[in-house]
Formats: sequence, C-alpha cells, structure tokens
Amino acid sequence: MHVISLKMLREFWHRHPEAEQSSRNWHTVAENSRFVGFADLRQSFGTAVYVPPYTVFDVGGNDYRVVVIVRYRGGKMFVRWVMTHREYDDWCKRYRKGKV
Repeated sequence: MHVISLKMLREFWHRHPEAEQSSRNWHTVAENSRFVGFADLRQSFGTAVYVPPYTVFDVGGNDYRVVVIVRYRGGKMFVRWVMTHREYDDWCKRYRKGKV
C-alpha cells in the first residue's frame, strides 16, 4: 500500500520521539503490503478496527493510534491523524458527536 503521508508520522515523532520506532515499524509493514479488504488487513494488523470511514491502528502496544482512510482498490492509505492514546479517547468522543 502507498501510505500518504509520511510527513504526518514524522511530525508526530518530533512531538513524541518515543513513538518513532513503533510508527516506523507500522509504516514499513503497511508500505510493503497489499490488502484487498479489511479482513485481509486484519491478518497483518490484528488490532485494527474499522470506524467508518476510518481504519484505526493500534501502534506501540496501545500507546498510539494511526487513523487512516484505506482505498483498497487504489492501494493507498491516507493518514488522517496520528495521536496518543489520550488524544484518541478525545477523538472518539468527537467522532460519536459527529464532529470529526
């Protein structure tokens, strides 16, 4: 899959240097995979969840989240947010209210 954009991950690493290695690992697996659907994606990322229209990845042992929109046909993942677990909890509240 082509992950767009690595820049968002890098910006997150600058704010949270401890997240760099686990985020790089996630990026490497994502970039070197080709998923045909969500079930296929879950084989590589067992903790991924689908929160329409987003796919949320647990990165770094439940410490960080990468929220993407996956276009399976086009082979692309569009990174929308990279956040800490605490930021993700806040995001979930906004999502439930339809404010994301």
